[in-house]
Amino acid sequence: MDPALELKETYAARFQDEEKRSLVWKELTRYFQQWISPQSVVLDLGAGYCEFINNIQAGKKYAMDLNPTTAAKAQSGVNVISQDVTKQWPVESGTIDVVFSSNFLEHIPTKDGLMDCLREAARVLKDDGKLILLGPNIRFCGDVYWDFFDHHLPLSDRSIVEALGLAGFESQKVIDRFLPFTMQGGPPAHPFLVRAYLMLPIAWPILGKQFLIIAGKARVSK
Repeated sequence: MDPALELKETYAARFQDEEKRSLVWKELTRYFQQWISPQSVVLDLGAGYCEFINNIQAGKKYAMDLNPTTAAKAQSGVNVISQDVTKQWPVESGTIDVVFSSNFLEHIPTKDGLMDCLREAARVLKDDGKLILLGPNIRFCGDVYWDFFDHHLPLSDRSIVEALGLAGFESQKVIDRFLPFTMQGGPPAHPFLVRAYLMLPIAWPILGKQFLIIAGKARVSK
């Protein structure tokens, strides 16, 4: 099967409660907005159904994903790039303020592909740009990590930090336990509860199974 069509079918079956996910992402984007100015140029890597890029305030928006459904979910004003993210991105070097990616890197088939993707992120970011990564931390969810058939790479906060260093980044903020593992199953998330959770870091070490990592381009010493 064509990889793009396989992605489309996989996520159509997995993400059936779009209203629930939208409510959660509206609160999450309010949280992430603290690192993104409304004038920023933002690229959502592995944008999926565009829950992040549609809700974030930014001056210019890009959504990159091989899934053909991404273009249908993107709101007006979002520039959709439909391609394999491990190939060279059709984005000029040094033009992006923020590259954001949520629950995506573990879906890249190989470590070489992951490094190619991270190096492309470093290339397109401005010197003072930020890379914001959110994803399942195998150190804390190894019992359910492989329950998703399209998970390929076992990643932790530690392995991502090491990979970022190899790709030319410096990690600025590392939270090993941030969000719970998944939105799949369970009762609908109420926006108030999501907001309350984000405001109570004391709960993160108990419930959090995803890492949050913010990195910038490494400074070149003269």
